[in-house]
Amino acid sequence: MKGYIYILTNPSFRDWVKIGYADNVEERVKDLNRSECTPFAFRVYATYEVNNRLLDKKMHIIIDKLNRNLRSIDDYNGQRRVREFYAISPEDAYAVFEAMAEIHDCPERLKKWKTSTDSIMEEELAENLAEEMENKRASRSANWTFDNWNVPSGAILVNTDNPNVMCTVIDKKSVEYNGEVMSMTRLAKLVSGKESTSHGPGYVARHFMYEGELLQDREELI
Repeated sequence: MKGYIYILTNPSFRDWVKIGYADNVEERVKDLNRSECTPFAFRVYATYEVNNRLLDKKMHIIIDKLNRNLRSIDDYNGQRRVREFYAISPEDAYAVFEAMAEIHDCPERLKKWKTSTDSIMEEELAENLAEEMENKRASRSANWTFDNWNVPSGAILVNTDNPNVMCTVIDKKSVEYNGEVMSMTRLAKLVSGKESTSHGPGYVARHFMYEGELLQDREELI
């Protein structure tokens, strides 16, 4: 039976895409968008026509093999949740689809969907809201120390984007990373790869965990 592997985006999750299978992609998107749990709607970025509905599982395996840290996997109430969300740009996801189409010698099955005007406006709104929230948090936390997150010296912090990236808290304002003692701002620039990152504490709060808990979520524990 003919179906489609899809790439879906959602302004609510700017750093994630959903990759799955549907016999009818438009109906699948309508079904997802009936939920009131996301501020913005899902939209189709691209589809790849297939003759076997299990091929999306093979696509998942390929991406997992390339980088097992991209997939959304967590534990909730003792249950392991493996989702169809990947921390990858839609462009990179599409490149994987293109490679599959080339291997199968059927590029005509691959389709990139046109972005509607409404979708563009929603994406701009989501981007502006996210930037506004980030600026507020950065402003509030610019002078914060690890005491604000109830994190002691000697604590090991783990990066949420790459669990292999870890640092050790040295004192209230500094960490040891790759054998070097540095400020949170310096850590943020090295880990993010962006020299423009200026609000170190804000970045660390959003991208590092202590004892399995995101630092920004520990603010209420103080």
